[in-house]
Amino acid sequence: MLHLSEILIKHHELQNFEELVELVKQEAQEKRERFFRMDVRPNFSDTPENWEDRLEAAFY
Repeated sequence: MLHLSEILIKHHELQNFEELVELVKQEAQEKRERFFRMDVRPNFSDTPENWEDRLEAAFY
């Protein structure tokens, strides 16, 4: 299972939500995880209201 909190902890270099979306896509492809848990809200100034939908779409 891929956890959003683990991604954010490992990648302090992320500057905005769009970079996070791209990283979630990469992590999903590389690790071939079947499940994605969004256990924290991303703390970026540009995080949209539909952030969960956006990250879920990026994962799948």
